[in-house]
Amino acid sequence: MSGSDKADRRERILRAAVQQGLLEPETAVLAGFVDLDGVNETVTSLRSAFPDSLRVLHAFAAKANCLVPVLEELRLSGMGCEVASAGELAQALEAGFAPEHIVFDSPAKTRAELARALSLGVAVNADSFQELARLDEILAARRSDSRIGVRVNPQVGAGSITAMSTATATSKFGIPLEDEGNRRRLLQTYRDRPWLTWVHTHVGSQGCPLDLIARGIAKAVEFAEEINAHLGHRQVTGIDIGGGLPVNFADDETTPGFDTYVDHLREHAPALFSGEYEIVTEFGRSVLAKNGFTAAYVEYTKTVGGRPIAITHAGAQVATRTVFAPDAWPLRIEAHDPHGRAKHGRPVRQDIAGPCCFAGDLLARDRALPLLDVGDLVVVPDTGAYYFSTPFHYNSLPEPAVHGARIDADGRVTFRLLRPAQAAHPIPALAGR
Repeated sequence: MSGSDKADRRERILRAAVQQGLLEPETAVLAGFVDLDGVNETVTSLRSAFPDSLRVLHAFAAKANCLVPVLEELRLSGMGCEVASAGELAQALEAGFAPEHIVFDSPAKTRAELARALSLGVAVNADSFQELARLDEILAARRSDSRIGVRVNPQVGAGSITAMSTATATSKFGIPLEDEGNRRRLLQTYRDRPWLTWVHTHVGSQGCPLDLIARGIAKAVEFAEEINAHLGHRQVTGIDIGGGLPVNFADDETTPGFDTYVDHLREHAPALFSGEYEIVTEFGRSVLAKNGFTAAYVEYTKTVGGRPIAITHAGAQVATRTVFAPDAWPLRIEAHDPHGRAKHGRPVRQDIAGPCCFAGDLLARDRALPLLDVGDLVVVPDTGAYYFSTPFHYNSLPEPAVHGARIDADGRVTFRLLRPAQAAHPIPALAGR
């Protein structure tokens, strides 16, 4: 789907939402939307990027959008699910994922969580030597059908957003391969535990260049080969390469694509394509971000210090990362009239503010847009992952409704409610009234 097609679909969905009352200036002032056709197209592009000759499970990273109906849609498209908490595991099971298509990656798994995952047959990636010791205890008392691996940190460095870089020299994730004694200790760990049959790594996501990601995966593949050579047989049969394809937030073009990512993997880790390993991927943001948008009404406008400000209902509660780290997570803003039609007036530099009660609650500062008026709608593209699906409950602001949208061959838009709007807490009557 081209960038212009995405913009056209976004406006068509927005206008239909207004017409059908899913956005309304008194009772539905904020909502999230997921283009379900776009999600299916993205999943198809991911699957087609990897050769058919390989055994690949593409597991969606549930943290990117943990709404159960969204996870159901992804399951029906053929994906598995990667979870990083007991809550996400419960959501994945509720969405109907078979346990063997779920991967559990939390760095802080409790004994009870590990025991449950192993009893279900969920794949587990151990994050530390201490976690491996817990697995020893559990597996001494029961057998499990789970695929079990170790997350290794290839220590290849950071991208431009340190918080999104998980393969630095001091990352909290995984067992660092280059720390003194760890490689030797890991080789012995695999020798002592025939049930360890996978290697897992994840280099990072937004801000990480593809070469950095591919070099980190190459080190994990090389280590899997080293384990098998050391043991004299192919004990490691699978490699979980994580996710992390960065998303273009600058415009509607989807770059880089999954095919470009695979090209980098072929260059740096050719053994991954030998057919000798099963592969798991864990993409999240790159599957959902560009297939979702947030829409909110402008409640008030004012001019302060000579600059216009539009006060909207979308702020830190649905765009937490952007509000608190705007340089790392800039978002586009689009101006629409009350009917959902794009505004095309002369650009005016203005601030786009949210409803939260602190001065920094701004979606955009000094942004050139057609001048926003009371009752207009602002659209925030590329927010299908980590934004409206993971709200921040500041000021006890209610979670907005989230709607899935499809457009048929005749251009009709149909909606599926993915999450109802949270009801505001009623105000109790005063005593004596």
